[in-house]
Amino acid sequence: MEHFVIDGGNPLTGSVRVQGAKNAALPIMAATVLAEGVHEIRGVPQLTDIAAMCNILEALGAVIERTHTTIRIDTTSIQHSHIPDDLMSQMRSSIFLMGPILARLKQVSVTRPGGCAIGSRPIDIHLKGLSQLGAEIKEKKEKIHCSGSRLIGASILLAFPSVGATENVMMAAVLAEGKTTILNAAREPEIVDLQNFLNQMGANVQGAGTSVIQIIGVNQLQAAKHEIIPDRIVAGTLIAAVGATSGELFLERVIPEHFTQVIDLYREAGIEIKVEHEGLWVRSSDRVNGLAHIETNPYPGFPTDLQPQMIALLSISKGISQLSEKIFESRLKHVQELNRMGANIDSQNNLVTIRGVSYLQGTHVEATDLRAGAALVIAGLAAKGTTVVRGVNHIDRGYDHLEKTFQQLGATIHREKV
Repeated sequence: MEHFVIDGGNPLTGSVRVQGAKNAALPIMAATVLAEGVHEIRGVPQLTDIAAMCNILEALGAVIERTHTTIRIDTTSIQHSHIPDDLMSQMRSSIFLMGPILARLKQVSVTRPGGCAIGSRPIDIHLKGLSQLGAEIKEKKEKIHCSGSRLIGASILLAFPSVGATENVMMAAVLAEGKTTILNAAREPEIVDLQNFLNQMGANVQGAGTSVIQIIGVNQLQAAKHEIIPDRIVAGTLIAAVGATSGELFLERVIPEHFTQVIDLYREAGIEIKVEHEGLWVRSSDRVNGLAHIETNPYPGFPTDLQPQMIALLSISKGISQLSEKIFESRLKHVQELNRMGANIDSQNNLVTIRGVSYLQGTHVEATDLRAGAALVIAGLAAKGTTVVRGVNHIDRGYDHLEKTFQQLGATIHREKV
């Protein structure tokens, strides 16, 4: 186990290149299963979730070579349709492999996936979508077996615009017979990135980024090369850290259109943000303003993955803010930890009222999930004194050596083994 030790009070200054998007890389890595050959994925961040996906692919029979942020995946010898239980439990995103394994090997066996404990994330929508393509699904306790010697295109209405279900159905449908239409599809930029990769492999997918995605099945796909889009959640995290520390930062390799509402809210809070060539200039000279009301919603709404970081920022704002968590019912465990640092935050029925205080005080806090961990690091960077953030293993799932990024920007932060 490891923790971060942070001496707060230093404004973040400088420039940083935003890492590739974890939530684009994982489904794209899963999609390589669909075609034999050597795939090359560039811009892949060094995360424990990425390592877990590599381990799963190797267990299926893939051969993987990694150099810095490039991963080469040789899927020629994939022949196993069962994902080992211990690997399945390591991360939520292992569920992305159901669609591509089913499409290629005609069957797949999994256990229910692991991941951050932030609330109920049932995979029923995934299973229903695959069954509508013709898969036969058998469940026994935690075990799930899908088989389908012949997948046939269908019109599939998702009960909720689930990112994972949208991507799973997309990947299964590219090798199905005929046309598949996904209605009420999730619209995230990461889904567009997956569509682009699938089409480079020879698939026929259109409409990603809208609520209707259409797929014309093809007989065969081939290996492809692709570069992952920048991570909008990491960019949003860094902007919140600049706002909390009254710093100035240039974010390289950012696509502002991917998180327009986030940028607008940060500007409303008083953070200066200018779109420049291939990046964003961000500056905050004072405590930010409170925000009347924020709701987390499916894309293009405000993302639940930035809710904890926004609460950390607003905890030291001027004024009172309110935030409603509409996606996950258990994603507010960081509130208690922030209050231990002197914040004045009340949470009832997923409605959070944040009364800004003039400063936070460093103490020992616990990261209970990935984004909560990022929020506590932001709080530590802004706080007086020393903050120790335990549970760094959660943070490493989504941030590529976060402490080194902040060290580069002038923060006093280091990693220690317990």
